[in-house]
Amino acid sequence: MTDGNHHGGGGNGEGHERVPSRQRRRFPGISSRAYEHPADRSALVALRRLSGFDTVFKALSGLLPERSLRLLFLSDSVRVSDAQFAHLNTMLRDACYILDLEKVPPMYVNQDPNPNAMCIGLDEPIIVVTTGLVELLDEEEMRAVVGHEVGHALSGHAVYRTILLFLTNLALKVAWIPLGNVAIMAIVTALREWFRKSELSADRAGLLVGQDIKASMRGLMKLAGGNHLHEMNVDAFLEQAEEYEAGGDLRDSVLKILNMLPRTHPFATVRAAELKKWAESRDFQRIMDGHYPRREEDKDASVSDSFRQSASAYADDVRNSKDPLMKLVSDIAGGAGDLGGKLRGKFTGQGGQDSDRPSDDR
Repeated sequence: MTDGNHHGGGGNGEGHERVPSRQRRRFPGISSRAYEHPADRSALVALRRLSGFDTVFKALSGLLPERSLRLLFLSDSVRVSDAQFAHLNTMLRDACYILDLEKVPPMYVNQDPNPNAMCIGLDEPIIVVTTGLVELLDEEEMRAVVGHEVGHALSGHAVYRTILLFLTNLALKVAWIPLGNVAIMAIVTALREWFRKSELSADRAGLLVGQDIKASMRGLMKLAGGNHLHEMNVDAFLEQAEEYEAGGDLRDSVLKILNMLPRTHPFATVRAAELKKWAESRDFQRIMDGHYPRREEDKDASVSDSFRQSASAYADDVRNSKDPLMKLVSDIAGGAGDLGGKLRGKFTGQGGQDSDRPSDDR
């Protein structure tokens, strides 16, 4: 077990201070496969297969000004170190130590009242947190966020996030050209879908670092409702997620999809519900017990097994979902009859027994 305020990364014990704090388990050599959400992996595979993505990816990898990006943050943000935002530096090094990330990424604090954090960069990841986030979260909540961003770095997400930011800005600049941004927006939409799934993976990494599910939940609640914890309740917050998933008819399901398309992050209530479910799973407990895939085994990991796991996870999600659209998909897959009646009932909100039962007048 490791102390929560160990300093440093890379797995050696040199320079690690022991200070009073609750202990946290460390995961030597852990592979990102241990915490990655199956939908994250499968969405990334689908993204790479998108027509034209490889061409755009290779072109942007050579064109994006990596050095310019670093100079921008050096010149207009505060770099976290022992001399500046020392408490964040301690959290960062501790997160890298727990997840055994050998090279500690540079972290910057950027003046922005909106609470946000990101991990970007092509050659090497950079972590950026806003002043709005630093001021909003307490120490344990912030520790989960730092772990979240280190999880992005360990999974190699920074490259795709950087390209998403660049393409989003590019799409805005060429929006006036007829059909000029159609191809770009197709890739942006696919990237956003992947990134929303990658956030679920990084939330899990944050929990592995903080090892405090209550702190993770509080952080997500604050992102949704601000710094008013005395006015909020975790159970009620999770009930919102259930109501959001199950509520309405098929029209609401379509609206949910349309609302989600422009977003890079899943809704906070959904993230909280997903994280709580994983925290209570056997998979999480096995990791905490020291049983997890190692990086040294990544090269031998079966792609087909990963596909099967992703397909199984999606099937479970559809089967167990309370969303009207997902229930309809499940019914169709199960060979349910009277599809026309079901569709009429779902879209009109009158999906009772009458819409499912053949009429005597027909």
